[in-house]
Amino acid sequence: MQAVVLAGGKGTRLRPFTHVFPKPLMPLGAENPMPILEVVLRQLARYDFREVNIITGYLTEYIETFCRDGKRFGTSIQYLREVTPLGTAGGLTMIERPKEPVLVINGDILTTLNFGEMYRFHCSRGSAATIASFPREVRIDFGVLEFGEDPHLLTGYQEKPTFSFQVSMGIYILDPSAWDHLVPGQPLTMPELLENMRHSGQPVNVYREDCEWLDIGRHDDYDAANELFQARREAFLGSTEIPKLKVG
Repeated sequence: MQAVVLAGGKGTRLRPFTHVFPKPLMPLGAENPMPILEVVLRQLARYDFREVNIITGYLTEYIETFCRDGKRFGTSIQYLREVTPLGTAGGLTMIERPKEPVLVINGDILTTLNFGEMYRFHCSRGSAATIASFPREVRIDFGVLEFGEDPHLLTGYQEKPTFSFQVSMGIYILDPSAWDHLVPGQPLTMPELLENMRHSGQPVNVYREDCEWLDIGRHDDYDAANELFQARREAFLGSTEIPKLKVG
């Protein structure tokens, strides 16, 4: 099966670390550290996503030098470089329209999500696209005022409330029909692509699973990911044996 790893961002929120190397190569774990991109590639191979396209941009040479052809992770890697940023979905135009659903994943997330189960869910629902979602709570550190039609008449007052949301994990399954909404060279974000598909009448589903998930885009999340990976390394990597790439 085919996967696309999005690894072209500059990681500005993780500076100064990302002045030196790209965010997907940020190491995880105090003992035997492993770049987050390697974790992602090993997980893809574990769930039989062996044909991997990595879309790069910022500090491309570092990623290509580290990952090489991908065989030591159990994958076969092809690299596609964005000369100018095309957004989280625009770079997909550099990939030939696939013949089967494709998993698309950000190259900087740490998760125990079962990619195989998500793929099976996508196919069973007849989805045009599937988004992996995760519950997040946001605490407001102020008193929140509520109003009705009269903007001066108070209808409610909540002191420091907590709101719950389902957020995108940065993991998607896209049917080949998604490529009908892509224009070569035209920037496009993943939310825009998914909304265009939905508005055209194509079913976009959400996959939920009890799992671990962290986006390492911010310093506090990166620190948390380091601790979590160190404590539950086996949960993320499964068997320590590197999956063998199938030939033929």
